[in-house]
Amino acid sequence: MSHKRIPKRKAAIAVGGVAALGAAALLLPQANASQDGGARGGASTARTLKADDAGDLAARLSKLLGDAFAGSYYDSANRQLVVNVTDVSGDNNVIVQAKKAGAEVREVDNSTAELQAAARTLRTKATIPGTAWAVDPRTNKILVTADSTVTGTRWDRLESTVDGLGSGMATIKKSAGTFKTFVSGGDAIFGGGARCSLGFNVTAGDGSPAFLTAGHCGVAAEQWSDAQNGAPIATVDQATFPGNGDFALVKYDDPNTQAPSDVNVGGGQSVQILQAAEATVGQQVFRMGSTTGLHDGQVLGLDATVNYPEGTVTGLIQTDVCAEPGDSGGSLFTQDGSAVGLTSGGSGDCTSGGETFFQPVTTALAATGATLGDAGAGGGQQAGGDEQAGDGQQAGGDQQAGDGQQAGGDQIGGGQEAGAGTGDGSDGSGAADDPSGADASNGQAPGTGHASGTGNAGRSGRSGLTDTH
Repeated sequence: MSHKRIPKRKAAIAVGGVAALGAAALLLPQANASQDGGARGGASTARTLKADDAGDLAARLSKLLGDAFAGSYYDSANRQLVVNVTDVSGDNNVIVQAKKAGAEVREVDNSTAELQAAARTLRTKATIPGTAWAVDPRTNKILVTADSTVTGTRWDRLESTVDGLGSGMATIKKSAGTFKTFVSGGDAIFGGGARCSLGFNVTAGDGSPAFLTAGHCGVAAEQWSDAQNGAPIATVDQATFPGNGDFALVKYDDPNTQAPSDVNVGGGQSVQILQAAEATVGQQVFRMGSTTGLHDGQVLGLDATVNYPEGTVTGLIQTDVCAEPGDSGGSLFTQDGSAVGLTSGGSGDCTSGGETFFQPVTTALAATGATLGDAGAGGGQQAGGDEQAGDGQQAGGDQQAGDGQQAGGDQIGGGQEAGAGTGDGSDGSGAADDPSGADASNGQAPGTGHASGTGNAGRSGRSGLTDTH
């Protein structure tokens, strides 16, 4: 599927890797399956939910339950939201409210405040390159991960800090690889000797067409091309890395660029992005990268802190999805067409596995003032009915998500609607084409724009998953 830039230049870059057929087979065939059934088995009042709906319910219960709320996760096997609660002795109303809302309720020992305090202690005493931590609501503990570089006195320091948090507050896991950023993603982009990936096409606050990618890519080079040694097609407008995130907003130099809102997953197939969504622990997610293609996995933790060699980055999503150099900045999304994140970095590879961290798309959009999709020049696309695609518009109506895509086997989409009518906006994920003319990711959808994927190009021109040429 080819998306033209104006004039005549393509807006999506070819994917360098071959899509993983196993992940592709899982991607959208069940998009229209009933997900909001009633109680299961009579003994439980928990509703069956899609992962996106479970995330929405978790956000509402967090506000409703207040201090009693101690995190939540999605039980993918039973398709239920599990909510952790604390301090409910004598206040059965808390459990009643959560169950009435449709969640499975579990009483735990550690409160949100206690877990947050423990994370602050780790930040103060154990900010060591090669370490990371995030709250794991399934264990009600902080999962601390140390890569292979954390040895000797640094390991002793980390272990002592974790022990000092108290019994039952945190666990340590060793990773065989080393934490690094992964420059390169769904669609390849090139700048300053680095190769990264375009996450999602968006519309900047001033109405100009743009895209989101990893912040470490944005600080590595100011201008980006859709071909190695090619003429620049986009310029970095703002970038954050390290610090409170890993994201960059890059504006197309041609104001008439059409930036489609879909993710090219290889094999001539693409997934239309309908909206931006928060990640939920336990949720199945898909990552597209220009190096390794399409891979899937689960969300393991939220609000993760990662100590890269270049500095500390906070507020990330931790997953067990693999990634390799060149995948940075690429798209993290769901089978229902929700943009979730941008590839930042991690450890391991797609042979042995590992951990990968992602910049939340919602945070990147809010910080940059961008919206998903192309609502500026080259826009004019409608999001259902007679309404024009734009910020806050619904991607339902007469428009199908995944229109024209094939379903079944190892093909994605397939004449099915990918959550059609349920999205409230749309997400753009696009890139430019390489000289071969093959699309690599990201088309255009109506609604607000959003970039996903975190990568790291580093300030020296090569950082972890950033490829240099």
